[in-house]
Amino acid sequence: MRAVLRRVLGAAGRSAVLVTHDVLDAVTLADHVVVLQDGRVAESGRTAAVLSAPRSAFGARLAGLNLITGSIESDGVLRTATGEHWHGVSAEWLAPGRSAVAVFAPAAVGVFADLPRGSPRNVVEVQIAELESRGAAIRVRSAAADARTPGIAADVTPDAAAELWLTAGTRVWFAVKAQEVALYGLLRVASVASITRATPGLCGQVTASVVGTS
Repeated sequence: MRAVLRRVLGAAGRSAVLVTHDVLDAVTLADHVVVLQDGRVAESGRTAAVLSAPRSAFGARLAGLNLITGSIESDGVLRTATGEHWHGVSAEWLAPGRSAVAVFAPAAVGVFADLPRGSPRNVVEVQIAELESRGAAIRVRSAAADARTPGIAADVTPDAAAELWLTAGTRVWFAVKAQEVALYGLLRVASVASITRATPGLCGQVTASVVGTS
């Protein structure tokens, strides 16, 4: 059905707005994507750009990435509302005080039974909330910091999960190297209508509005 819809829209040269809850619709059909969270526009842009560098919790969940929110300190480090500090790499200069996010993949998270030694700049102690099978990996997710912030996800091998005796309720250490963390400044985004009017080149393209809740 997606292939047929894409072919029909492309052949007709029509613009279309598709409302969906499925990230596959956005990936296979959309040239642009607008992420709606709690009834508001959370972010928008080219589909590949939004999914590779999400700036909202729902966008990160769609892309399968971890996202930490906070603000930039004078040394370029992101500080969360709970006082945690996250070191990362930014492609742009982020002014101190600017709201920003730290984004990283679950595969970049190391899991340790004891406080790790060595090079990781980002180390946090967490309590495991759940584990789930993800093909050849085990997805380990920490307990959420609050109702609006999802826990951090880490992917480990089944052997590592067994060796560490990972179960729900266990306290462990998550470690992430700074070069694995991307820092992005939060952007102000207007309404869906104004985005469509202001974005050049939308004629004959599909904009997917991906809807979710926190």
